Amino acid sequence: MDLLTPRPPADKIRTWEGAAAWRRTLTGPLVFTNGVFDLLHPGHVDVLSGARAQGAHLVVGLNSDDSVRRLKGPDRPVRSEAERAYVLAALECVDAVVIFGEDTPRELVRHLAPDVIVKGGDYSPETVVGASDVVARGGRVVIIPLTPGQSTSGIIDKLRGVGG
Repeated sequence: MDLLTPRPPADKIRTWEGAAAWRRTLTGPLVFTNGVFDLLHPGHVDVLSGARAQGAHLVVGLNSDDSVRRLKGPDRPVRSEAERAYVLAALECVDAVVIFGEDTPRELVRHLAPDVIVKGGDYSPETVVGASDVVARGGRVVIIPLTPGQSTSGIIDKLRGVGG
């Protein structure tokens, strides 16, 4: 496969151990972001592409189905973790996807030791889980502004005929 041929999405979905091994081979800064990414929308794409612009490689921590149910309720996620991981991995800006089952990505951040951690504008540097670990190693926290009018909850409400 040449450099112009996209990698198959399944090749970018990694276990924690596989991601750590991949991490050890990298040169240049590793950027980490995380989320549910249930129904991918322009706001997600803006955060992911903005995150990728912060370093040489982007790894996305993806909440497992059980984690999403605990955080968002029994009707979520809409798409399974395997489906969500595959769609994320198909994006050019994403280099790896790792599923985590905890409610926060703190242990995954510690496991991968990224150089930069990125979240969307609904967070502040003080509220980003794992930020203190990244900063303690000399890394950075970056907040990407939210894309107005874009949210998974809003999409779900529209599909249900709720709200505008």
